[in-house]
Amino acid sequence: MSVRKRKWTNENGDEKTAWVVDYVDAQGKRRHKSFRLKKLADQFAATASVEVRQGIHVADSATVTIEQAGNLWLASGDAAGLERTTMDQRRQHLRLHLVPFAGNVKLSKINAPWIRALQDELRSNGRSPAMVRRVTVSLGSILADAQARGLVIRNAVHELARARSSSSASDKRAKALLRVGVDIPTNDEIRAILEAATGRYRPLLVTMIFTGIRASEARGLIWEAVDLKRSVLEVRQRADRYGEIGMPKSGAGQRAIPLPPLVVNTLREWKLACPPGAAGLVFPNGTGNVEDHQNMLKRGLWATQLAAGLTVETGQADAEGNPILAAKYSGFHALRHWYASWCINRKADGGLELTPKAVQTRMGHSSIQVTFDTYGHLFPAPDEGAELAAAEKALFAVKPE
Repeated sequence: MSVRKRKWTNENGDEKTAWVVDYVDAQGKRRHKSFRLKKLADQFAATASVEVRQGIHVADSATVTIEQAGNLWLASGDAAGLERTTMDQRRQHLRLHLVPFAGNVKLSKINAPWIRALQDELRSNGRSPAMVRRVTVSLGSILADAQARGLVIRNAVHELARARSSSSASDKRAKALLRVGVDIPTNDEIRAILEAATGRYRPLLVTMIFTGIRASEARGLIWEAVDLKRSVLEVRQRADRYGEIGMPKSGAGQRAIPLPPLVVNTLREWKLACPPGAAGLVFPNGTGNVEDHQNMLKRGLWATQLAAGLTVETGQADAEGNPILAAKYSGFHALRHWYASWCINRKADGGLELTPKAVQTRMGHSSIQVTFDTYGHLFPAPDEGAELAAAEKALFAVKPE
């Protein structure tokens, strides 16, 4: 690897100077790169020399930009048959967040400091911390796809994640735990919802409350997967927001959930009135097809809460000056959270008192760590006061002579 000075005269007769780094890359191909200053050329030569020896160097001319790599990443997703919702999210992250701020950046320029700078720029331009995290994950996926194509050697996003940076630790510390009465309905609120639920959405709400299935799983649930004689519901598939049926996102999502008598009786009655359809859905729309998620929310969960008096003020008023009220719990995940807490709570408190592993299975979590990260604080703690008193007594006990 050499650094040499090059002089030439351009078409206007002006003398120009540049510093050129000549080297052979890891694949044995001769490369050269020009710099205006010798200091910059020397810095590149030192770095490239180490990278070539380690087999991790990719020349700028042999790689592509983030936008180009992102388009290849989208093509890979389409070829793999990923769900439309997943592809929509990929396109959104690329077009709205990565291309505007870094679309022309070569993959070989991406390192940990550069990623930190991009995250700072995204935040300063109005992206939420959660969105910054998701976009960073997508960037890591783009780099992984580029690695498989030989367009880049190192995945700086994955290296940064392995480093367990202090910022990610602070993000975890800042994440609030789920709270009963705020994120998780209380038992009284669940009873109020059950009492107020009527019509075609009552079977849906009863089932979701006592099984903890996700909204997408409820929309894709078929009668073949419901055994009312054995009182078991099997989650085999889900419906995305476009109404397309697919497999659960992970193997753990396929699971069998026991049904309490209330759910069995409710579904037995509903089966007689359920709109027929070719797919055999348990909770279809009026024509037997996949129900729209917004209909389930507005006409089912929200309307039932309003009828039950579970409301919060929106800060707005109607034409007569009366405050406009909204449902206290905005999404079906509140019912899922309640089911998890019901599984965890002690039998003396009206719960099932299941083990953490059993809770993981019921919820369809991919790992026990997900269960603990989400609901670990809800598991009953031992009586630490009694344990401390016993330990103190043992410490100061008088030993016999």
